[in-house]
Amino acid sequence: MATVTQAEDVRRDPRRWWALGALVASMLTLGFDMTILNVALPTMAGELGATTGQQQWTADAYVVVFAALMLPAGLLGDRFGRRRMLVTGLGLFLAGSLVGALAGDVNWVIAARAFMGVGGALVTPLALSVLPSLFGPDERTRAVGIISAASALGLPLGPIIGGWLLNHFWWGSVFLVNVPMAAIGIAACVFLLPETSDPASPRVDALSTALTATGLGALVYAIIEAPDRGWGDPLVLAMFAAAASLLTALVLHERRAVRPMLDMTLLAQRGFLFNTLAATLVMFVLSGLLFVLPPYLQAVLGHDAFGTGLRLLPMMGGLVIAARGTQPVVARFGPRAVVSAGLVVLAFAALLGSRTTVDSGYGFTALWLSIAGVGFGFSVVPAMDGALGTLPRDRAGSGSGLLMTLRQVGAAIGIALLGSLLAGVFRDRLDVTGLPARAADTAGDSVVAAHLIGEKLGSDRLAASAGSAYVHGMGVVLLVCGIAALVAALLAAAFLPRATPAPAPSESVTPDVVVPVEDARQ
Repeated sequence: MATVTQAEDVRRDPRRWWALGALVASMLTLGFDMTILNVALPTMAGELGATTGQQQWTADAYVVVFAALMLPAGLLGDRFGRRRMLVTGLGLFLAGSLVGALAGDVNWVIAARAFMGVGGALVTPLALSVLPSLFGPDERTRAVGIISAASALGLPLGPIIGGWLLNHFWWGSVFLVNVPMAAIGIAACVFLLPETSDPASPRVDALSTALTATGLGALVYAIIEAPDRGWGDPLVLAMFAAAASLLTALVLHERRAVRPMLDMTLLAQRGFLFNTLAATLVMFVLSGLLFVLPPYLQAVLGHDAFGTGLRLLPMMGGLVIAARGTQPVVARFGPRAVVSAGLVVLAFAALLGSRTTVDSGYGFTALWLSIAGVGFGFSVVPAMDGALGTLPRDRAGSGSGLLMTLRQVGAAIGIALLGSLLAGVFRDRLDVTGLPARAADTAGDSVVAAHLIGEKLGSDRLAASAGSAYVHGMGVVLLVCGIAALVAALLAAAFLPRATPAPAPSESVTPDVVVPVEDARQ
């Protein structure tokens, strides 16, 4: 079997763009799933009786597992073949989707989402880690933009198709639709993607993986449960303390390791650190927005699931357009200026959105959503490309795994923290005067539950109060998002390099093994 050991030889091979097509199919599957669930959450809340906390867990069960397994997934791909692990990940994602579609209650849905997180953790870092082996610096920005656009393309398709399915079929159909998407991704990887690996990469550290999963799980649990139990509740405080201890133990363990799974030396590189921080804060804002928007569009403005998907298009459209136009703008002004400007635009959109009232209507929402999409695209694409550009080739899998882990940590904390903030504000401002104690408690679970109780009791006052309370809570969330984006913009302007730094020299004695497409099929 002929092999090519120089990445430059592969870069001259025009089939690398076909290989990129396989990665696009894989990322499209995950991007599609990201937003289809957000649109389904209000429907699931009504049909399964899911509280706001259970809705947060439905989203976060996937994200926490995804983040915890990202680093070992990158190492598995480095050692045993990135294409092989990509196919495995898509297979697990497909199986989890089947379980979710057939689940009978919300707890099984949460379990299915966690299993899907295992598959997603294998797919995402490995799709990115293949890029440095396929493309040189002159083409990598374009390749990252295409990958980002593929993920972004799944964002509008998810709500639209998911909304149509929810209007015509049962809620589990939003999981079942993942099955053909994952199958297409598997076929594309098998027939189009060359196998690459780094046999010298470090082994998966079971202790580090366990510390990551339990530490993040404890942190997210504490944040989600705090609004119900109280921030001073002994269990909540104990979980915060456990999270701090476990994550501290993780860092100390990794610092002592000869070949750590969590490569702290990468965080010492300014370009990697601050590009990753910018991308993480963008995910914090994006995940929060995608969690709070569908209930606003459905429960407050009264649109059905399909209409909600359509009304998310301005943000998705702005993101896709900005992602496609990033390369020439970065070439003209440099990545630091573009990332900083994108974050400022994102902050402006969030602060503008925080002025939303019950009477604002969709036109105002569409305006700030469009601006937010542009800010997302111009900040996240050059930030990710800048972080990937610092990675030595022998640590492409583990480095991209670290990048995506931190991004997903940002997403998990965004859903947990911003969702809990919204739940607390909503519950405090909801007027349940005169309601039976049980009905008042149920109404406080979510805006969907409040509307259902209002319809059952014939109380227009409760429905009006629920809408007003939710919009106020959403405004508080958007205000926090705007402040976070401004902080990220200041950090990017102060600390990002003017140009993408060159990758650090490879320390591996064994270069990436790249197998040509025709040999990879054998």
